Amino acid sequence: MFCEDAVGYGECTAGERPLFSHETIDTAWLIIKEVLVPKVLNREWSSPSVLNEWFRPIRGHQMARAAVENACWDMMARANNVPLHQLLGGTRKKIPCGVSIGIQDSLEQLLEKIKTEIDSGYRRIKIKIKPGWDYDIISRVRKQFPDIPLSVDANSAYTLSDIDLLKRFDDFNLVMMEQPLSYDDIIDHSQLQRQIQTPICLDEPITSVDNARKAIQMKSGRIINLKLGRVGGFSEALKIHDYAYEHHIPVWCGGMLEAGIGRSHNIAMSTLPGFSLPGDVSASKRYYRQDIIDPPVTVDDDGFIHVPQVNGTGYEPKEDYIEKITVRKEVFQH
Repeated sequence: MFCEDAVGYGECTAGERPLFSHETIDTAWLIIKEVLVPKVLNREWSSPSVLNEWFRPIRGHQMARAAVENACWDMMARANNVPLHQLLGGTRKKIPCGVSIGIQDSLEQLLEKIKTEIDSGYRRIKIKIKPGWDYDIISRVRKQFPDIPLSVDANSAYTLSDIDLLKRFDDFNLVMMEQPLSYDDIIDHSQLQRQIQTPICLDEPITSVDNARKAIQMKSGRIINLKLGRVGGFSEALKIHDYAYEHHIPVWCGGMLEAGIGRSHNIAMSTLPGFSLPGDVSASKRYYRQDIIDPPVTVDDDGFIHVPQVNGTGYEPKEDYIEKITVRKEVFQH
């Protein structure tokens, strides 16, 4: 996004296939090109939050909307010579980091990966689970690492018929169990949360502040994973954060394998006071040999990212490198 001398950068977190949400790279490209940019181009606004209102008639396509809106937030921060996190209302100078570890080929491989991440300083370990790779695996992890902050992410792999098994997870003093039931559910999660001690963390159902309000009122979970792309950008994320904070529901920043631009936005958002748990915002080198920003995101030995106190995100896109790896491009002019 360009406005006079200011440039803002956004990143769309949609995947190649509609496996996390209905959106894909191709649907987002079409929606941004044909719907969103025409609503923004040549219009004046005093705050990027106005875009959230302009986009409200559009049903869904939160990741496409977030890419455009977040670029405008970045642009406004740069135009006003303030750090993005300050523009959002964030105050933290550093943010605690956790990591997510997927299903491994063996228990030994999982234990080795956990040890590597702990030795790197990460302050929370989250492991993926599924039927057949759950209670016994968590038990072995807890035996090996009795004191680490440990979470599990079920990726909607269970139903209420598994409630007796899920109750047994209370044995492990978990920080949370993320999205154990259906990806769009808050009703069954409410029933499950009443019967277990482990806090449930909601992920995919939280697409708006209205959904967050309903989930909190129904006591469907005690923690919220807040992903910028999933909720449509900073404006809606701020509303969800504020509502959760008011109702004493911790939030943390989930990751979508963002490259550096999206990662820098996650860092800025994580400086808000309600982000009291380590998120999935980790170092660039965990995923990329070369990131698209300079400097790359780094994590110190104590598991913190230090938030840049300069204008914008504090991370500059490497435009020459981005141009080199670009496979398609669209330019809009007023």
